[in-house]
Amino acid sequence: MTSQPPTETRPSDTKISPRAARVAFLGDLNGAPGRRTLIAHLDDLRRDHEPDLIIANAENLRNGSGLSPDLYHAIRKLGIDAVTLGDHVYRDRRIVPFLEDPSEPICRPANLSAHAPGKRFVRVPLPKACGGGDFLVFSILGRVYMGLPANDPFAVADELLEANPSVAGTLVDVHMEATAEKAATAFHLDGRVSTVLGTHTHVPTADARVLPRGTAFQTDVGMCGPYASIIGRDPDAVLRHMRTAVHTPYEMGSGDERLCGALVILRPGRITASSITPFQYGGNAFS
Repeated sequence: MTSQPPTETRPSDTKISPRAARVAFLGDLNGAPGRRTLIAHLDDLRRDHEPDLIIANAENLRNGSGLSPDLYHAIRKLGIDAVTLGDHVYRDRRIVPFLEDPSEPICRPANLSAHAPGKRFVRVPLPKACGGGDFLVFSILGRVYMGLPANDPFAVADELLEANPSVAGTLVDVHMEATAEKAATAFHLDGRVSTVLGTHTHVPTADARVLPRGTAFQTDVGMCGPYASIIGRDPDAVLRHMRTAVHTPYEMGSGDERLCGALVILRPGRITASSITPFQYGGNAFS
């Protein structure tokens, strides 16, 4: 009786399951201190968390208000894969052509007027090792205690999800003042997006968690900038204005510069998240 040779397993016979995608989100990049801490600690973030995508809110990068084309190019060259903006979106109007260019991964808040210039969302590719596909990114403005008029954030988020049904995951930047409005948005989207992460208030909150249906949430991931300040501004100027009511220009603060954000790990083959890990680098922060 002749023995049969062992069966050879060829690479094409073995299906490799996709690994979990890792998405890092950086809170409001604030002025020159925000750019310095980004340059100083981006390699630390990559070493410790190995993100597949790095997304950042950059609406404060131009001296605390707005984003210029030069600064946009600078952070893209550093490896930022997508950029969201907030209520200071049009403070530097030179950014508008980039917002309207479909090849540039930067978007305005989605729930501004339909007549506002710029894209409402961007889609960036995930690596093939994570299963490929596009990762949807957009920001929405709050309507509580916010100065810039905005449409219903709940309805607009629903509309964008309906318009993008086949994405591999979704990050929603909730650029809002009221913590309850951020949480309400997160629970409204729970199970339908990968993560809802808060910006605008510049203070990292201690409530990072995965909600019951699988959406990772943190009320505010904190700013990237100077923490020896009043939410990024020089304390003397802010105190002078608050104590006297006399108009005082707010200069950028300095000192205790930190890079703050959160790392979200997606469930392989699903749009929901398995974990969220806040991070801070620099200053007196933990990592």
